[in-house]
Amino acid sequence: MKKILFASGLAAILIFSNCGPSRKVERMDPNTATDISGRWNDTDAKLVAEEMIKDVLDRPWRTNFEMKNGKKPVVIIGQVRNKTSEHIDAGFFIKSMERTFINSGTVSVVQSGEERNEVRDERNDQQTFSSEETRKKWGKEKGADFMLNGVIMSVVDQYKKQKTVKYQVNLELTNLETNEKVWIGEKEIKKFIKN
Repeated sequence: MKKILFASGLAAILIFSNCGPSRKVERMDPNTATDISGRWNDTDAKLVAEEMIKDVLDRPWRTNFEMKNGKKPVVIIGQVRNKTSEHIDAGFFIKSMERTFINSGTVSVVQSGEERNEVRDERNDQQTFSSEETRKKWGKEKGADFMLNGVIMSVVDQYKKQKTVKYQVNLELTNLETNEKVWIGEKEIKKFIKN
């Protein structure tokens, strides 16, 4: 009897262990568009970054500034507010924009927010712990000429098992001295989701 119970128990364990979900993970090209949930994802952020970068660098604000001031403009990245109901990290497309600004050689970018405070903390430590000839001085930071900030919004329309989501990203570049908006970029993405 014990052998029958043991065999039945073992069979039940084997049957139920094979019924569980199996997970498969595959590497894929980072440029492959994927949309599993229908929510904002890396493909959306990439589309925003590509369009905004092209647009901001092609507009006359930069050459107007260079002609008037004889130097390339300095940009600081401000806040990009998320007004959607989803968690969206704007850092993905903002870092792409910063990288392109810097690598283009036509726009300088200065640190903002927490990163700037981290740099200042390091400079402060150098005043005590670094040799005089390698210590970085206070008051030598480059001031920004322009600030980039913006907003991410969405509109959701849903009925039963169908839903559309329209995302709109607006970015603005403002002259810090005059408060003049010199560029406004907009990118819309619309998705249809059917469950």
